Amino acid sequence: MTSAMEQRRPVPTDGEAILNALPNPVLLIAPDGRIVDANIAAESFFEISTQFLRRQSLKELVPFGSPLLALIEQVRASGSPVNEYKVDLGTPRIGGDRQVDLHVAPLTERPGHIVVMLQERTIADKMDRQLTHRSAARSVIALAAMLAHEIKNPLSGIRGAAQLLEQQASSEDRLLTRLICDEADRIVTLVDRMEVFGDERPVARGPVNIHSVLDHVKRLAQSGFARNVRFTEDYDPSLPPVLANQDQLIQVFLNLVKNAAEAVADLGTDAEIQLTTAFRPGVRLSVPGKKSRVSLPLEFCVKDNGSGVPEDLLPNLFDPFVTTKQTGSGLGLALVAKIVGDHGGIIECESQPRKTTFRVLMPVYSAAKQHDQSNRDGVPGTPSPASQDAR
Repeated sequence: MTSAMEQRRPVPTDGEAILNALPNPVLLIAPDGRIVDANIAAESFFEISTQFLRRQSLKELVPFGSPLLALIEQVRASGSPVNEYKVDLGTPRIGGDRQVDLHVAPLTERPGHIVVMLQERTIADKMDRQLTHRSAARSVIALAAMLAHEIKNPLSGIRGAAQLLEQQASSEDRLLTRLICDEADRIVTLVDRMEVFGDERPVARGPVNIHSVLDHVKRLAQSGFARNVRFTEDYDPSLPPVLANQDQLIQVFLNLVKNAAEAVADLGTDAEIQLTTAFRPGVRLSVPGKKSRVSLPLEFCVKDNGSGVPEDLLPNLFDPFVTTKQTGSGLGLALVAKIVGDHGGIIECESQPRKTTFRVLMPVYSAAKQHDQSNRDGVPGTPSPASQDAR
Protein backbone atom coordinates (compact mmCIF):
# COMPACT_ATOMS: atom_id res chain seq x y z
CA MET A 1 0.00 0.00 0.00
CA THR A 2 1.48 3.38 -0.99
CA SER A 3 1.67 6.13 1.59
CA ALA A 4 0.01 9.53 1.23
CA MET A 5 3.44 11.09 0.67
CA GLU A 6 4.18 8.65 -2.17
CA GLN A 7 0.75 9.31 -3.71
CA ARG A 8 1.38 13.10 -3.75
CA ARG A 9 4.95 12.78 -5.06
CA PRO A 10 5.10 13.92 -8.74
CA VAL A 11 6.59 11.65 -11.39
CA PRO A 12 10.35 12.30 -11.22
CA THR A 13 12.50 13.33 -14.14
CA ASP A 14 15.37 11.10 -15.22
CA GLY A 15 17.80 13.19 -13.17
CA GLU A 16 15.60 13.03 -10.08
CA ALA A 17 15.14 9.27 -10.53
CA ILE A 18 18.91 8.76 -10.63
CA LEU A 19 19.35 10.96 -7.54
CA ASN A 20 16.64 9.09 -5.64
CA ALA A 21 18.23 5.75 -6.55
CA LEU A 22 21.38 6.68 -4.62
CA PRO A 23 21.53 5.04 -1.16
CA ASN A 24 23.32 8.06 0.37
CA PRO A 25 21.58 11.31 1.42
CA VAL A 26 22.20 14.18 -1.04
CA LEU A 27 21.31 17.85 -0.45
CA LEU A 28 21.50 20.92 -2.70
CA ILE A 29 22.23 24.06 -0.67
CA ALA A 30 21.49 27.60 -1.94
CA PRO A 31 23.86 30.56 -1.38
CA ASP A 32 21.77 31.72 1.58
CA GLY A 33 21.95 28.29 3.27
CA ARG A 34 18.46 27.13 2.32
CA ILE A 35 17.92 23.56 1.17
CA VAL A 36 16.89 23.70 -2.49
CA ASP A 37 16.48 19.97 -3.11
CA ALA A 38 17.04 16.56 -1.50
CA ASN A 39 16.74 12.92 -2.48
CA ILE A 40 14.70 10.19 -0.80
CA ALA A 41 17.70 8.97 1.23
CA ALA A 42 17.96 12.47 2.74
CA GLU A 43 14.29 12.29 3.72
CA SER A 44 15.01 9.06 5.60
CA PHE A 45 18.17 10.41 7.25
CA PHE A 46 16.59 13.62 8.57
CA GLU A 47 13.14 12.02 8.97
CA ILE A 48 11.54 14.92 7.08
CA SER A 49 9.86 15.00 3.68
CA THR A 50 11.56 16.80 0.78
CA GLN A 51 8.69 19.27 0.70
CA PHE A 52 9.40 20.26 4.30
CA LEU A 53 13.20 20.15 3.82
CA ARG A 54 12.88 22.81 1.13
CA ARG A 55 11.51 25.20 3.75
CA GLN A 56 14.48 24.68 6.05
CA SER A 57 17.89 26.24 6.40
CA LEU A 58 20.67 23.67 6.78
CA LYS A 59 21.78 25.20 10.10
CA GLU A 60 18.33 24.30 11.50
CA LEU A 61 18.93 20.59 10.82
CA VAL A 62 22.52 20.08 11.97
CA PRO A 63 24.07 20.62 15.43
CA PHE A 64 25.09 24.14 16.43
CA GLY A 65 28.56 24.95 15.07
CA SER A 66 28.64 21.80 12.91
CA PRO A 67 31.80 21.39 10.76
CA LEU A 68 29.48 20.88 7.78
CA LEU A 69 28.58 24.58 7.76
CA ALA A 70 32.25 25.60 7.68
CA LEU A 71 32.96 23.08 4.93
CA ILE A 72 30.23 24.54 2.76
CA GLU A 73 31.69 28.04 3.14
CA GLN A 74 35.16 26.68 2.37
CA VAL A 75 33.94 25.01 -0.83
CA ARG A 76 31.98 28.09 -1.86
CA ALA A 77 35.09 30.26 -1.41
CA SER A 78 37.60 27.91 -3.06
CA GLY A 79 35.39 26.40 -5.75
CA SER A 80 36.94 22.98 -5.05
CA PRO A 81 35.33 19.87 -3.52
CA VAL A 82 36.25 18.86 0.03
CA ASN A 83 35.86 15.59 1.98
CA GLU A 84 35.62 15.28 5.75
CA TYR A 85 35.38 12.04 7.69
CA LYS A 86 33.67 10.93 10.91
CA VAL A 87 31.60 14.05 11.51
CA ASP A 88 28.78 13.76 14.05
CA LEU A 89 25.47 15.16 12.73
CA GLY A 90 23.39 13.68 15.53
CA THR A 91 20.57 15.73 17.02
CA PRO A 92 17.88 14.82 19.57
CA ARG A 93 15.34 14.45 16.77
CA ILE A 94 17.26 12.06 14.48
CA GLY A 95 19.42 10.39 17.13
CA GLY A 96 22.33 11.39 19.29
CA ASP A 97 25.11 9.53 17.44
CA ARG A 98 24.99 9.82 13.63
CA GLN A 99 28.58 9.80 12.40
CA VAL A 100 28.95 10.45 8.67
CA ASP A 101 31.56 11.06 6.01
CA LEU A 102 30.94 14.35 4.19
CA HIS A 103 31.49 14.96 0.49
CA VAL A 104 30.91 18.64 -0.37
CA ALA A 105 31.27 20.03 -3.91
CA PRO A 106 30.25 23.16 -5.85
CA LEU A 107 27.55 22.93 -8.51
CA THR A 108 29.24 24.75 -11.38
CA GLU A 109 26.02 25.08 -13.37
CA ARG A 110 24.47 27.13 -10.53
CA PRO A 111 27.01 29.53 -8.97
CA GLY A 112 26.92 29.64 -5.20
CA HIS A 113 25.02 26.36 -4.91
CA ILE A 114 26.65 23.47 -3.06
CA VAL A 115 26.00 19.72 -3.26
CA VAL A 116 26.40 17.79 0.00
CA MET A 117 26.48 13.98 0.14
CA LEU A 118 26.47 12.11 3.45
CA GLN A 119 27.70 8.56 3.99
CA GLU A 120 26.86 7.01 7.33
CA ARG A 121 29.83 5.37 9.00
CA THR A 122 28.07 2.10 9.87
CA ILE A 123 28.78 0.29 6.59
CA ALA A 124 32.19 1.93 6.12
CA ASP A 125 33.24 0.85 9.61
CA LYS A 126 32.14 -2.72 8.90
CA MET A 127 34.44 -2.83 5.89
CA ASP A 128 37.36 -1.30 7.82
CA ARG A 129 36.93 -3.66 10.75
CA GLN A 130 36.65 -6.69 8.50
CA LEU A 131 39.94 -5.86 6.74
CA THR A 132 41.55 -5.32 10.15
CA HIS A 133 40.30 -8.70 11.37
CA ARG A 134 41.73 -10.45 8.31
CA SER A 135 45.08 -8.71 8.75
CA ALA A 136 45.18 -9.70 12.43
CA ALA A 137 44.34 -13.29 11.53
CA ARG A 138 47.23 -13.40 9.06
CA SER A 139 49.59 -12.19 11.79
CA VAL A 140 48.42 -14.95 14.11
CA ILE A 141 48.88 -17.53 11.32
CA ALA A 142 52.58 -16.67 11.09
CA LEU A 143 52.90 -16.62 14.89
CA ALA A 144 51.14 -19.99 15.21
CA ALA A 145 53.47 -21.63 12.70
CA MET A 146 56.50 -20.34 14.60
CA LEU A 147 55.14 -21.42 17.98
CA ALA A 148 54.29 -24.91 16.77
CA HIS A 149 57.88 -25.52 15.71
CA GLU A 150 59.83 -23.56 18.30
CA ILE A 151 57.83 -24.27 21.44
CA LYS A 152 56.05 -27.64 21.21
CA ASN A 153 59.20 -29.65 20.56
CA PRO A 154 61.17 -28.29 23.56
CA LEU A 155 58.07 -28.65 25.74
CA SER A 156 57.82 -32.35 24.97
CA GLY A 157 61.42 -32.74 26.19
CA ILE A 158 60.71 -30.77 29.37
CA ARG A 159 57.61 -32.85 30.07
CA GLY A 160 59.49 -36.12 29.47
CA ALA A 161 62.30 -35.08 31.82
CA ALA A 162 59.77 -34.17 34.51
CA GLN A 163 58.13 -37.59 34.20
CA LEU A 164 61.51 -39.33 34.64
CA LEU A 165 62.27 -37.23 37.72
CA GLU A 166 58.84 -38.05 39.13
CA GLN A 167 59.69 -41.74 39.33
CA GLN A 168 62.51 -41.11 41.82
CA ALA A 169 61.19 -38.00 43.55
CA SER A 170 59.77 -37.75 47.05
CA SER A 171 56.08 -37.10 47.58
CA GLU A 172 56.75 -33.37 48.02
CA ASP A 173 58.89 -33.19 44.88
CA ARG A 174 56.25 -35.09 42.91
CA LEU A 175 53.95 -32.11 43.37
CA LEU A 176 56.53 -29.98 41.59
CA THR A 177 57.10 -32.44 38.75
CA ARG A 178 53.33 -32.77 38.31
CA LEU A 179 53.11 -28.96 38.18
CA ILE A 180 55.73 -28.91 35.41
CA CYS A 181 53.78 -31.49 33.40
CA ASP A 182 50.45 -29.71 33.87
CA GLU A 183 51.86 -26.33 32.84
CA ALA A 184 53.60 -27.86 29.82
CA ASP A 185 50.29 -29.44 28.79
CA ARG A 186 48.54 -26.09 29.21
CA ILE A 187 51.03 -24.35 26.92
CA VAL A 188 50.70 -27.10 24.31
CA THR A 189 46.91 -26.71 24.42
CA LEU A 190 47.26 -22.97 23.83
CA VAL A 191 49.61 -23.55 20.88
CA ASP A 192 47.21 -26.15 19.46
CA ARG A 193 44.44 -23.55 19.54
CA MET A 194 46.64 -21.07 17.71
CA GLU A 195 47.56 -23.66 15.06
CA VAL A 196 43.94 -23.55 13.91
CA PHE A 197 44.70 -20.09 12.50
CA GLY A 198 47.31 -21.58 10.20
CA ASP A 199 44.96 -24.06 8.56
CA GLU A 200 44.63 -22.69 5.02
CA ARG A 201 43.09 -25.79 3.44
CA PRO A 202 39.91 -25.20 1.42
CA VAL A 203 36.76 -26.01 3.34
CA ALA A 204 33.79 -27.75 1.74
CA ARG A 205 30.87 -25.34 1.81
CA GLY A 206 27.30 -25.58 0.68
CA PRO A 207 23.72 -24.74 1.66
CA VAL A 208 23.29 -24.66 5.44
CA ASN A 209 20.08 -24.04 7.34
CA ILE A 210 21.16 -21.51 9.95
CA HIS A 211 18.20 -22.34 12.17
CA SER A 212 19.38 -25.96 12.45
CA VAL A 213 22.80 -24.66 13.48
CA LEU A 214 21.38 -22.25 16.08
CA ASP A 215 18.99 -24.86 17.51
CA HIS A 216 21.89 -27.31 17.87
CA VAL A 217 24.05 -24.69 19.59
CA LYS A 218 21.16 -23.80 21.90
CA ARG A 219 20.71 -27.45 22.92
CA LEU A 220 24.42 -27.80 23.64
CA ALA A 221 24.42 -24.60 25.70
CA GLN A 222 21.32 -25.48 27.71
CA SER A 223 22.72 -28.87 28.59
CA GLY A 224 25.97 -27.35 29.87
CA PHE A 225 27.33 -23.86 30.42
CA ALA A 226 24.01 -22.00 29.90
CA ARG A 227 21.59 -24.30 31.69
CA ASN A 228 20.30 -21.44 33.87
CA VAL A 229 19.96 -18.89 31.07
CA ARG A 230 16.65 -18.06 29.37
CA PHE A 231 16.83 -18.27 25.58
CA THR A 232 14.52 -16.43 23.19
CA GLU A 233 14.40 -16.65 19.40
CA ASP A 234 13.28 -14.24 16.69
CA TYR A 235 13.78 -16.14 13.45
CA ASP A 236 12.82 -15.32 9.87
CA PRO A 237 11.38 -18.68 8.73
CA SER A 238 11.67 -17.75 5.05
CA LEU A 239 15.42 -17.21 5.22
CA PRO A 240 17.33 -18.86 2.34
CA PRO A 241 20.30 -21.16 3.04
CA VAL A 242 23.66 -19.64 3.91
CA LEU A 243 26.78 -20.58 1.94
CA ALA A 244 28.94 -22.08 4.68
CA ASN A 245 30.50 -25.10 6.35
CA GLN A 246 28.06 -26.35 8.95
CA ASP A 247 30.63 -27.57 11.49
CA GLN A 248 32.50 -24.27 11.40
CA LEU A 249 29.27 -22.28 11.82
CA ILE A 250 28.49 -24.36 14.91
CA GLN A 251 31.95 -23.46 16.23
CA VAL A 252 31.31 -19.75 15.58
CA PHE A 253 27.93 -19.55 17.31
CA LEU A 254 28.89 -21.90 20.15
CA ASN A 255 31.72 -19.49 20.94
CA LEU A 256 29.44 -16.44 20.75
CA VAL A 257 26.76 -18.05 22.90
CA LYS A 258 29.37 -19.15 25.45
CA ASN A 259 30.67 -15.58 25.68
CA ALA A 260 27.10 -14.32 26.11
CA ALA A 261 26.42 -16.90 28.84
CA GLU A 262 29.52 -15.77 30.73
CA ALA A 263 28.44 -12.14 30.38
CA VAL A 264 25.05 -12.80 32.05
CA ALA A 265 26.26 -15.34 34.62
CA ASP A 266 25.79 -12.91 37.53
CA LEU A 267 22.19 -11.97 36.62
CA GLY A 268 20.56 -15.12 38.02
CA THR A 269 16.98 -15.57 36.78
CA ASP A 270 17.19 -12.35 34.74
CA ALA A 271 19.90 -13.76 32.47
CA GLU A 272 18.74 -13.84 28.84
CA ILE A 273 20.27 -14.63 25.46
CA GLN A 274 18.40 -13.84 22.25
CA LEU A 275 19.11 -15.48 18.89
CA THR A 276 17.80 -13.67 15.81
CA THR A 277 17.94 -14.12 12.04
CA ALA A 278 16.86 -11.67 9.35
CA PHE A 279 17.24 -10.77 5.69
CA ARG A 280 18.91 -7.35 5.29
CA PRO A 281 19.40 -6.47 1.62
CA GLY A 282 21.79 -3.68 0.74
CA VAL A 283 24.97 -4.72 2.55
CA ARG A 284 27.73 -5.44 0.01
CA LEU A 285 31.42 -6.11 0.63
CA SER A 286 34.35 -5.50 -1.70
CA VAL A 287 36.49 -8.64 -1.81
CA PRO A 288 40.16 -8.35 -2.85
CA GLY A 289 40.77 -9.86 -6.28
CA LYS A 290 37.17 -9.48 -7.44
CA LYS A 291 35.65 -6.63 -9.42
CA SER A 292 32.11 -7.16 -8.19
CA ARG A 293 30.94 -6.71 -4.61
CA VAL A 294 29.63 -9.66 -2.62
CA SER A 295 26.14 -9.28 -1.20
CA LEU A 296 25.78 -10.10 2.51
CA PRO A 297 22.04 -10.04 3.13
CA LEU A 298 21.83 -12.74 5.84
CA GLU A 299 22.03 -11.35 9.37
CA PHE A 300 22.47 -13.62 12.41
CA CYS A 301 22.66 -12.09 15.89
CA VAL A 302 23.52 -13.27 19.40
CA LYS A 303 22.28 -10.75 21.97
CA ASP A 304 22.61 -10.72 25.74
CA ASN A 305 21.59 -8.45 28.60
CA GLY A 306 24.92 -8.56 30.40
CA SER A 307 27.04 -5.64 31.58
CA GLY A 308 28.49 -5.06 28.10
CA VAL A 309 31.96 -4.81 26.57
CA PRO A 310 34.24 -2.00 27.81
CA GLU A 311 34.21 0.82 25.27
CA ASP A 312 38.01 0.90 24.96
CA LEU A 313 38.08 -2.78 23.90
CA LEU A 314 35.37 -2.58 21.22
CA PRO A 315 37.59 -1.41 18.32
CA ASN A 316 40.02 -4.31 18.88
CA LEU A 317 37.66 -6.93 20.26
CA PHE A 318 38.37 -9.44 17.47
CA ASP A 319 42.14 -9.05 17.58
CA PRO A 320 44.18 -11.94 19.03
CA PHE A 321 44.91 -11.85 22.78
CA VAL A 322 42.24 -9.20 23.49
CA THR A 323 39.93 -10.41 26.25
CA THR A 324 37.84 -9.18 29.17
CA LYS A 325 38.32 -12.43 31.12
CA GLN A 326 41.00 -12.79 33.76
CA THR A 327 41.79 -16.34 32.63
CA GLY A 328 40.94 -15.92 28.94
CA SER A 329 43.46 -16.42 26.13
CA GLY A 330 41.88 -13.87 23.80
CA LEU A 331 41.80 -16.31 20.89
CA GLY A 332 38.12 -17.27 20.83
CA LEU A 333 36.75 -14.17 19.10
CA ALA A 334 39.83 -13.92 16.87
CA LEU A 335 39.08 -17.44 15.61
CA VAL A 336 35.41 -16.51 15.13
CA ALA A 337 36.46 -13.49 13.03
CA LYS A 338 38.79 -15.69 10.96
CA ILE A 339 36.09 -18.27 10.22
CA VAL A 340 33.53 -15.62 9.32
CA GLY A 341 36.09 -13.83 7.15
CA ASP A 342 37.03 -17.09 5.41
CA HIS A 343 33.34 -17.46 4.54
CA GLY A 344 33.32 -13.99 2.97
CA GLY A 345 31.27 -12.52 5.81
CA ILE A 346 31.49 -9.77 8.42
CA ILE A 347 31.19 -9.87 12.21
CA GLU A 348 30.72 -6.83 14.42
CA CYS A 349 29.82 -6.04 18.00
CA GLU A 350 27.59 -3.30 19.37
CA SER A 351 27.56 -3.01 23.14
CA GLN A 352 26.07 -0.96 25.91
CA PRO A 353 24.98 -1.94 29.43
CA ARG A 354 22.24 -4.60 29.31
CA LYS A 355 22.36 -4.82 25.51
CA THR A 356 25.27 -6.43 23.68
CA THR A 357 24.83 -7.68 20.11
CA PHE A 358 27.23 -9.78 18.06
CA ARG A 359 26.06 -9.51 14.44
CA VAL A 360 27.22 -11.84 11.66
CA LEU A 361 26.51 -10.95 8.01
CA MET A 362 26.86 -13.80 5.49
CA PRO A 363 26.28 -14.49 1.77
CA VAL A 364 23.35 -16.49 0.42
CA TYR A 365 23.95 -19.93 -1.07
CA SER A 366 23.81 -20.02 -4.87
CA ALA A 367 24.00 -23.44 -6.52
CA ALA A 368 25.51 -22.08 -9.75
CA LYS A 369 28.18 -19.99 -8.01
CA GLN A 370 29.07 -22.81 -5.63
CA HIS A 371 29.55 -25.21 -8.56
CA ASP A 372 31.97 -22.75 -10.19
CA GLN A 373 33.83 -22.14 -6.92
CA SER A 374 34.14 -25.88 -6.24
CA ASN A 375 35.68 -26.43 -9.66
CA ARG A 376 38.24 -23.67 -9.04
CA ASP A 377 39.16 -24.77 -5.52
CA GLY A 378 39.08 -28.48 -6.19
CA VAL A 379 36.74 -28.93 -3.24
CA PRO A 380 33.82 -31.32 -3.75
CA GLY A 381 30.58 -29.48 -3.19
CA THR A 382 29.01 -32.20 -1.05
CA PRO A 383 28.36 -30.63 2.35
CA SER A 384 25.74 -31.76 4.80
CA PRO A 385 22.22 -31.01 3.57
CA ALA A 386 20.53 -27.99 5.09
CA SER A 387 17.89 -30.04 6.83
CA GLN A 388 20.38 -32.44 8.41
CA ASP A 389 21.20 -31.71 12.03
CA ALA A 390 24.83 -31.06 12.96
CA ARG A 391 26.79 -34.06 14.05
